[in-house]
Amino acid sequence: MTFISITSHFFKLIYILTKYMKRRDFILKTSQTGIAISALGLYACKNSKEKKIIDETKEIDNSEELFFKMSLAQWSYHRSLKSGAIDHLDFAAKSRSFGFEGIEYVNSFFKNKAQDMSYLKEMNSRADAEGQKSVLIMVDGEGALADADTKKRLKAIENHYKWVEAAHFLGCHAIRVNLAGGIDEEEAAKAGIDSLTQLSDFARGSNINVLVENHGGFSSNGAWMSRVFSQIKNENCGTLPDFGNFCIKKDEERNCLEAYDRYKGMKEVLPFAKAVSAKSYEFDNQGNETTIDYKRVMKMVKDSGYTGFVGVEFEGKTISEEAGIQATRDLLIKVGKQLA
Repeated sequence: MTFISITSHFFKLIYILTKYMKRRDFILKTSQTGIAISALGLYACKNSKEKKIIDETKEIDNSEELFFKMSLAQWSYHRSLKSGAIDHLDFAAKSRSFGFEGIEYVNSFFKNKAQDMSYLKEMNSRADAEGQKSVLIMVDGEGALADADTKKRLKAIENHYKWVEAAHFLGCHAIRVNLAGGIDEEEAAKAGIDSLTQLSDFARGSNINVLVENHGGFSSNGAWMSRVFSQIKNENCGTLPDFGNFCIKKDEERNCLEAYDRYKGMKEVLPFAKAVSAKSYEFDNQGNETTIDYKRVMKMVKDSGYTGFVGVEFEGKTISEEAGIQATRDLLIKVGKQLA
């Protein structure tokens, strides 16, 4: 067999293994096969930039099994993405560099691409190349699903259809929506139930879940959310509890004027959870979040029976985005091991 033939067969084997195995499992198994990579001179042919990325990859220490998987929410990089310092298409590589398994997109960073199949294919290609699972799309700016104006509300439902289809194409399991726009509690609940029922009816055909995050207004009231979801019959409709978004009312400078008890709220929305967002802001010298008791919240998550992805969503301002992502990741691992 010629050198070229050997090389060709080797790369086919690499492709199959990397497509169906986790990176760390792949590294372990290929090392055990004793394949003579050095004989083929492949290390010399490696692109130096690619090698640098691999060398800098921070593998999540999962020596003690966690009860959840970890993903990176794109909002953690919102400053860099908005400034252009990071391109949306590079997000999967960023996530892998921290050792995450999944990625959570925000639609505002590819706002006009929901129906651009070429762009979505490139997103899939980037995610596959980095071994990342596309988990969900957080959808903003498409209208209020609890709007008191029925015409506007129905238009908002329709605006979300393209994101359901995009999520399906990307291999996500869900879209996150906002249940905003209500004025009266009871009327907003009725409108929200109708909107979510219609949207999840549409999404069922694409095998997509429609999830509501506690994200301001009535949706940050855990009791209100519990009442709403207790009346929704569609199995592909649920919540995305966020550790930090329990401010019901803010002033013009976005200071919180009325807050809901975070731990009471988490307990009320977790029974309907199909995703979880680990929000973080600031950390002390011991690596603990200064405003959120992560162990207490993650115990509630575990006790609810949730075992899916927990998305790291850093929103602080006093440290860099990457430092905040790493601190949040490390804190989740620490408390996850304590709860194992």
